[in-house]
Amino acid sequence: MVETTGRRHCLYVAWGFPPARGGGAYRMMTTANTLAAAGWKVTVVACDVDDLGRYTGVDESLADLIDPRVEVVRVPFDLGAAETDLHRYSSLRVRAPKLWTRWRDFAKRWQFPENVYAGWEKPLARAVERIHREHAVDLTVASGGPFVTFTAARRLFRKHRVPYVIDHRDMWTLQQFTGERNNPPGSRGERTEREILAEAAEVWFVNEPIRQWYEEVFPEITGRTRIVMNGFDREPVAAVQAPVRHDGPVRFGFLGTVTRAVPLDEFLAGWRLAGETDPVVAEATAQFYGYLGFYTTPNWAMSNALAKAGDTGVSYEGSVPKAAVGEVYNTLDALLLVFGGTRFITSGKVFEYMATGRPIVSVHGPENAVRDVLDGYPLWFPAASLSAEDIAAAITAAAEAVHSGHASDPDVWLKCRDHALMFERSAQLAPAVAGLEQLVNARV
Repeated sequence: MVETTGRRHCLYVAWGFPPARGGGAYRMMTTANTLAAAGWKVTVVACDVDDLGRYTGVDESLADLIDPRVEVVRVPFDLGAAETDLHRYSSLRVRAPKLWTRWRDFAKRWQFPENVYAGWEKPLARAVERIHREHAVDLTVASGGPFVTFTAARRLFRKHRVPYVIDHRDMWTLQQFTGERNNPPGSRGERTEREILAEAAEVWFVNEPIRQWYEEVFPEITGRTRIVMNGFDREPVAAVQAPVRHDGPVRFGFLGTVTRAVPLDEFLAGWRLAGETDPVVAEATAQFYGYLGFYTTPNWAMSNALAKAGDTGVSYEGSVPKAAVGEVYNTLDALLLVFGGTRFITSGKVFEYMATGRPIVSVHGPENAVRDVLDGYPLWFPAASLSAEDIAAAITAAAEAVHSGHASDPDVWLKCRDHALMFERSAQLAPAVAGLEQLVNARV
């Protein structure tokens, strides 16, 4: 039986929807919440929570922030070769693992061209078809990655002419950390992405350099793209207080996920040099909060690197629930924005950092797009390069701003917060969501 409510029905396909932890979770949640606030009936299709917990980890505190008007449908996810629970192995995998591997590799020829996540396509298809039967979908928004989510949007368009929007919050063909291509020209992955983008009513990107690259490589999307930047979320920083000058050591902090693209060794070399050359930094601490790698088990090499730097005041404090992030910021005097990448990287964490009004030491390549966001922020201390000397200089300058009391000046703090307000996430999403009604009205 088809349900009718009089409201437009948006199907939002987001594999890592909260309580999944990760940088994209807040963008997904705020998108769904903003749609609901705009009057849409919103159905989210996401990965099963238990499967999320076993694969990437969850942050249960996020579940309380989902608008109660948003319906979430959870679809089981088979981890495939990434599965480590022997109880979940098929009998074929247990009895004949080599045969199971050959069969898996053979089946890949007909699956969606995305490692690990391809197996989600069929259960996802069954879920969206059921949802559409029960309450006709007017528009699909698919958030990637993983990019198998795009298949649900394409399916409803081809079978039922439901228009769709692709939110390219992560890149598929473009490797944004290096500027190289993940999918070579003519490959199955490149051809599949081209087909999906060609049929999309609109494609969202997080910054202008990425949009320019995609319009050059996939010119068929030109005129149907939109910049929907990341931003900070009010909930995590609502409890952040203005900094207060104190006589103790300067407390630096990093919050986020350390990946292989993060120049961790370079930062630690610069931190050590700063401590050897500046008495304020010599007494300072650098606390790392978050995940070491993308998975629940900390990356050994990263954990070891931080442990070896313990004699310089560096420590790893583990992950922090989003609901407790504000409390952590209140214990810190300055923030460390350390990440790798190219002109295509903006880093979602920078927006939250700015909203705290704290000094920000940025350690990344000079071509990084985050510089456009930080330009004009009163307490920005960028390292000119990834050399130990330049990183040490930036750290020392930030430490002096804290030690002198400049960083805790109320007027300076308010100017920092004013700069950050331009990048509040819901404000970034609102124009894009407002334009979705027009896409539905233009439906052929």
